[in-house]
Amino acid sequence: MAETLGLHGLNLDLPFPAATKRVSGNINGIHTDVMTIKFSDKIMITISQKGRLGHWLHVPLENKNPGTEGQHRIPDPANDGLLPLSNLTATSILGGRAPGHEIVGQLYARQIASAIVTKTPNENRLLVVGLGLETAEADRDVFFAVIDLVLQCI
Repeated sequence: MAETLGLHGLNLDLPFPAATKRVSGNINGIHTDVMTIKFSDKIMITISQKGRLGHWLHVPLENKNPGTEGQHRIPDPANDGLLPLSNLTATSILGGRAPGHEIVGQLYARQIASAIVTKTPNENRLLVVGLGLETAEADRDVFFAVIDLVLQCI
């Protein structure tokens, strides 16, 4: 089979299947599923309510800050640690064009990326986030409940 695909002699020695973790919770009366799949080159996180996934974003986690030796620069804990790291950029790759969805999606993606690089400062894989939230309202309680589910998954 490897010869038919043109992969003869190629030994990638990668773990398979990819590490997967799932958690569920009830947020504001809505069943919410969060799943993380960690591939060798990317981390995919999906957040779904009522089975939907309509907005996809990506955040490159590679660190390009000079003098950090491949590790992300984590801000001083005395500063507001609830804000996402300023050097992370979330870009919509599919969906998110409804009013408010793109901005809220970018906030979620950057916050998740910040949590990942705070936990693992040398992380450099691409983060892909799939969102399917019932509403794009930036409700504080909903935001923190979603992020809490994600933290249980990473």
